[in-house]
Amino acid sequence: MLVHRHDPPDRFVVGTVGEPGERTFFLQARTGRLVTSVSLEKQQVSILAERIVVLLDELERSGDLSADGLVAADAEPLEQPLVEEFRVGTMTLSWDGDDARVVIEAFPVGEEEPGASDDPDAGEGAQSAASEVLVVRLAPPAARGFASRAETIVSAGRPPCPFCGQPLDPEGHLCPRANGYKRVDR
Repeated sequence: MLVHRHDPPDRFVVGTVGEPGERTFFLQARTGRLVTSVSLEKQQVSILAERIVVLLDELERSGDLSADGLVAADAEPLEQPLVEEFRVGTMTLSWDGDDARVVIEAFPVGEEEPGASDDPDAGEGAQSAASEVLVVRLAPPAARGFASRAETIVSAGRPPCPFCGQPLDPEGHLCPRANGYKRVDR
């Protein structure tokens, strides 16, 4: 299995290529000269950012993590050249209490994390079928900075329809809540 490991990365960001409505989202990690870029869906970015914030807030509430430490906002574009290693299917998010690190693992589409097999005959030592994985280990301030940028990137797209929540094009859209009548954002 090929492991793209960044522990800790010099930079870990989400970014996009393309215009709103046609954007491709990327996670990109850089450690020294090693740059790893993987593509994923907008919803995956949104959920990852949300879950990181929930995880860190819960750790702060439980006293396992102090709220100190800020990271400067990273508004720089993705590193070039942009070479997609794989398209993300499954992701895991965990907390390593021994090293005080947020751990993000991203697996290619159609592959799953080790130990997630539905096969009841597979033992605990069963090998994963995953051919590649991106593993990023972040200090809490860096994880919070990543989540903040991700939320900004996701919200920079097309505004949602106030009635159905689907993205609005500049010309409006056929809203299912309006029985197919075309709604235009004014």
